[in-house]
Formats: sequence, C-alpha cells, structure tokens
Amino acid sequence: MHRHRVVALALPPQSTFELACAAEVFGVSRPGLPSRYEFTVCAERPGPVPTLAGYDMGVGEGLAAMESADTIVIPGWQRPEEPVAPAVLGALRRAHERGARLVSICSGAFLLAQAGLLDRRRATTHWRMAAELAARFPDVEVDPDVLYVDLGDIATSAGTAAGIDLCLHLVRGDQGAAYAAQVARHMVMPPHREGGQLQYAAPAAEGRRPDSLAPLLDWAAERLHEPLDLDALAVQAGVSARTLARRFAEQLGVSPGRWLLAQRIAAAQALLEETDLPVETIATRVGLSSAANLRRRFHRALRTTPAAYRRAFGR
Repeated sequence: MHRHRVVALALPPQSTFELACAAEVFGVSRPGLPSRYEFTVCAERPGPVPTLAGYDMGVGEGLAAMESADTIVIPGWQRPEEPVAPAVLGALRRAHERGARLVSICSGAFLLAQAGLLDRRRATTHWRMAAELAARFPDVEVDPDVLYVDLGDIATSAGTAAGIDLCLHLVRGDQGAAYAAQVARHMVMPPHREGGQLQYAAPAAEGRRPDSLAPLLDWAAERLHEPLDLDALAVQAGVSARTLARRFAEQLGVSPGRWLLAQRIAAAQALLEETDLPVETIATRVGLSSAANLRRRFHRALRTTPAAYRRAFGR
C-alpha cells in the first residue's frame, strides 16, 4: 500500500509544539497500528534550525524533499511580518501546482498568503492574529472563529491544539474514521472535533458556573439509535431547551442538532469500515431512520455515498 508522504517545513525560529502536532499524528509508529504515513522534516537549508525552545534542531533535508510530498505542513511561522525567501515560496507554489496538499498550522497561514495561495479563498489562523492576516492580505477570506478550514488542496488551522484537530481530520479523510479514531485513542485525544467549532469557549456570565456538557455528550453518544432531539437532550440535562442550546453554542460552537448529526455520520462511517451490515441497518443503528436519509446526509457531509466510502475504507 502506498504510504502517504508528509513533509513538514521547518522555519527558524521553529515552534516545537506546532511541529510536534504534525509529527505526533503523521510520524509516530504505534504498537498494533501500522503507520500509513511517511514523515519527513525539511528546511530551506539542511542543518541546524533554531527553535523557540532555545535549542537547535538538526534537519537533514532541503526544499527538494517537497518535490515528492503528498502533503506539506507549515507548522507555524514566527516572523509573519518578514518576507519569505523566494526559494521557499517557489517550492510551495510548484508543489501546489502539481497537486500536493498544503496544510498550515496557526501562523503558517501567513506564509501561504504571501505565496498567493489563499487569494479569494477561506482560511483561518490563531484568533489573536486573524485581524493582522486580514489586514495584510485583503484578498484572503479570513474566518477568525473556527478551529480549521479544509478546502481539499489547502487546509489551515487555528493555534495550539487546533493543529492536532486538523491533522486528525486529514487522517479521517485519507484513511477513514476507524483508523483516525485509533490514532486519536493512542494520543488520548477526542477522535473528532468539527472544524466549524469555535476556537475558544465564551466566558460564563458573571456569577454563573459553566456547566460542562461532557456527561450529556457521553450519554447521547451511547444512544444515537434513539430518537434524540433538542428536547430529549434538555430533559436529560435537566435544563430548558433554550439554556441547552446556549451551552452548546458557548462550549462547542455548534447547535445540538448539528452535533448529533455529526456523531451519527461518524458512527455510520465506523460501521461502514468495520462491518458488512446493510446500509439500511446502519441507518437504523445510528438514528438516521432509513437508508435514503443516511445517503442524503452522508453525501451532504462527506461529498460521497456510503457505498463508495465502504469501497474506499471498508475492511
């Protein structure tokens, strides 16, 4: 099986965390989980690359490593106000032209914007830098609130843990939901956070305790086959439907209905990958009532059919 080649571009001074996000998802071999990726780090010039952590990192590959990459990750760029070396911009443009997927984490979006690859396209970055990105590159449609934006050929994420969310999201698309869930489980991470969720939760109103949704989410995830809706979730949580909708917006950045649908689609993906159950049975098990409804929802969310997804990722 072809191993998807991921190359991370190190830029001095390199943020160790953003680089580690990509390395942990794409570059770590785990017991009982054969890696489906080949991970490499490159730099404009091979040799020591300074990091924000105070040590130099030895990088053995130059920009030529990007010529055969399936995915190129830009794990942050700490000097977004400075011009990028023409050799780096040229390598990124050539990689994009030949079909490589380009991925930025946090401030890496500034490098893609300087290369002109985000013009008239939607992108995100850390909320603290979003206004600067929009001001410096007015042709970029900056979304300051979301965790990540995946356009297929280019993907951008917010800062810190959102980089992991984006990398796991890409694994889901490359290798299927079951494989991505195994990677997330090894990392002790939630298997999937939608890119449309807010970068940070709104602070609780003064004097009001921010009640966690975690127990309710766990309860609902075990009952997807039941006719759950906002009212049923509100009864279980012991609050009004309006209050529950507000908590979902504050803590997850999505409505209860959208969250439920995402869980049902994810459960259907896993059953398509790991079982030979008919689509009608899967639809019933995940609470989507019928094969027709599952196909419609599945296609709207993933731009493919359950049958095509099973052919691509089924065991």
